[in-house]
Amino acid sequence: MFDGLTDAGLLAIIGCAGGLVLGLAARLGRFCTLGAIEDFLYQGSDVRLRMWVLAIGVAGLGAFTLVSLGALDPSDSIYHLAPWSPLLGILGGLMFGYGMSLAGNCGFGALARFGGGDLRSFVIVLVMGISAYVLLSGPLASLRVAAISFTEIPTQAKSYPALLNSMTGLPVAVLGLALSAAITAAALWSRAIWSDPKAIFWSAMVGLAIVSGWAGTYWVAHHGFSGTPVASHTFTSPLGETLLFLMTSSGGGLSFGVGSVFGVLAGAFVGSLFKGHFRWEACEDPRELKRQVLGAVFMGFGAVLAMGCTIGQGISAFSLMTLNAPLVFASIFAGAAFGLRQLIMGLSFGR
Repeated sequence: MFDGLTDAGLLAIIGCAGGLVLGLAARLGRFCTLGAIEDFLYQGSDVRLRMWVLAIGVAGLGAFTLVSLGALDPSDSIYHLAPWSPLLGILGGLMFGYGMSLAGNCGFGALARFGGGDLRSFVIVLVMGISAYVLLSGPLASLRVAAISFTEIPTQAKSYPALLNSMTGLPVAVLGLALSAAITAAALWSRAIWSDPKAIFWSAMVGLAIVSGWAGTYWVAHHGFSGTPVASHTFTSPLGETLLFLMTSSGGGLSFGVGSVFGVLAGAFVGSLFKGHFRWEACEDPRELKRQVLGAVFMGFGAVLAMGCTIGQGISAFSLMTLNAPLVFASIFAGAAFGLRQLIMGLSFGR
């Protein structure tokens, strides 16, 4: 690619740059999916939930602008190439949302907290990454493949713009931009979010970080020599990839996902220092640790079944308006709401 820089190294740099922005958004902009759901259900505030939706809208506007310029082909993305299984998407989303409520964070949120010195989140990151690989390529991989084969629904159109294109003949890019603009307008249709310019800014930055992932990986895939996948930020399998890279680069080398993980950690660390929030924290309650480990297992399994987490499906896939993204989005919300309700009602996980 460049003298002294491999495709993998360039992808890691691109991922790290976007991850850095995401980490800063988590610490400085309070961008947090579980926090958004908690605020909406129990605090009567929808500002952080609108931040999530606004990030989707901005990412979609950017992604389909790339499509219109010929700088991105959605059919090359991992979400279009994978089989479509709405049943597994819903089941995985419910599992992920429920696990997120038990753990107190999603994978992205745990990385951001770990960057601020929270060692409890380090446990979540480890367990989630290992659990994901158990189902992705480990002992339970054959069950996952069988489930996909049994539940897959064949379809030519893998996104709503493509589906509408087959019905209307309008360009996919135009339809995608229109849908993204509608989502953006819906997110901004509130005085509350306009009263918090910081929320709008960091939502937009999250969306642009997703766009940078699509643009960067597509460029490398079409100008490099290693046939790299076209993807954007997600925090499920990259956690496992990062563990492999740290243990042995021959078992798993640099990648966009590994760079993204390190970027989030760096951004969260810088953001926590800037806010004066960095401090070492550890778990003092065994029951809390048990709940977090169980939640991380649920998230690892759920995210693999759903093909993404709150960032991977909730924003990256949603930015391409894939068929599964709204289903997973709603399922994560429902699973988290159920889990939070159980915790509030005093669900016990034993002593």
